[in-house]
Amino acid sequence: MSSTEQSVLDAFYMARALELARKGVYSTHPNPRVGCVIVRDGEVVGEGWHVRAGEPHAEVHALRHAGDKARGATAYVTLEPCSHHGRTPPCADALVNAGVGRVVAAMQDPNPDVAGRGLLRLMSAGIAVQSGVLESEARAINKGFLKRMEHGLPYVRVKLAMSLDGRTAMASGESQWITGPDARSAVQRLRAESSVVLTGADTVLADGARLTVRPDELGLSAELTALAVGRPPLRVLVDGRLRVPLDAPFFRAGNALVATCAAASARGRYQDQGHELLALPSSGGHVDLRKLLVELAGRGVNDVLVEAGPKLAGAFTRLGLVDEFQIFVAGKFMGSSARPLLDLPLAQMSEALTLKITDMRAVGDDWRVTAIPVHGPSV
Repeated sequence: MSSTEQSVLDAFYMARALELARKGVYSTHPNPRVGCVIVRDGEVVGEGWHVRAGEPHAEVHALRHAGDKARGATAYVTLEPCSHHGRTPPCADALVNAGVGRVVAAMQDPNPDVAGRGLLRLMSAGIAVQSGVLESEARAINKGFLKRMEHGLPYVRVKLAMSLDGRTAMASGESQWITGPDARSAVQRLRAESSVVLTGADTVLADGARLTVRPDELGLSAELTALAVGRPPLRVLVDGRLRVPLDAPFFRAGNALVATCAAASARGRYQDQGHELLALPSSGGHVDLRKLLVELAGRGVNDVLVEAGPKLAGAFTRLGLVDEFQIFVAGKFMGSSARPLLDLPLAQMSEALTLKITDMRAVGDDWRVTAIPVHGPSV
């Protein structure tokens, strides 16, 4: 077989491994999403994907599926096999013990506990190793994990919903509903994919927001819905002055983390109702958002979805903390007195934030725009 033919086959089987990895999009937190395909003599003899933390990794599932047929086979895995003992044994050892002849990885694992050691373990056992097949696609499904490992911060998405004239609420504060049911279902899936859903006091007070994942609006299969509901995101409220009362719908909807720069002496009141109060330094009289993200990354948070009003969303934007905007656009005008998309006071065109639109598609009667700041953080 020529090298070109081998490259085509490697890409084909890795694409299948990536498809398997995506099945873990709602459930693997804080672990990465990983898929594995085992091929022998041109036949797929084993497949697996990582379902949730603490359970077998993708390679182990695929090896169990393959059984004795794994000996001499090629294993395609979307992330370098782990080489350390965590909550599960090393996958590199499992591949060695199974007698596979070749391992193709989409990319090296940036986790300092692995960082090339898994590939070295395989090579030291005489297994042929290749890395970098469909790497950009592999990075795309683990943006949050990679950002946390490489930069010590989670990947931050800001979700915004607006009219065609860039408004998010009427002057009175009325905002339900700007977009239609299909767009709201897409937002539910964004929440379910995230490690954290973050909002501010203004949104909770004005809208009675709960920021929960609603199973009936996900639009997923029964299997994926069960995985999404089984691993709900942590809800984080940025409330610098503790303005939101503890009997608000947000708190009644379940446990939450409250980030504040108010006195930590109030912690007991929140703990009594199952919530955590996190006291952070003040930055200009507000919660230091960068320190909050560092704290969340230290807790294993990969992806943060910000669903907030123009002030908090604008603050994340001004500080250069946004990796990606998810903007839902409704086919309506709300008028010049309605509220703007972001609190982002700019005086000159040279100050404008340039965005690169990476995707635009219809969602029901609305449009979904994915955009990244050109000069902002990225993976």
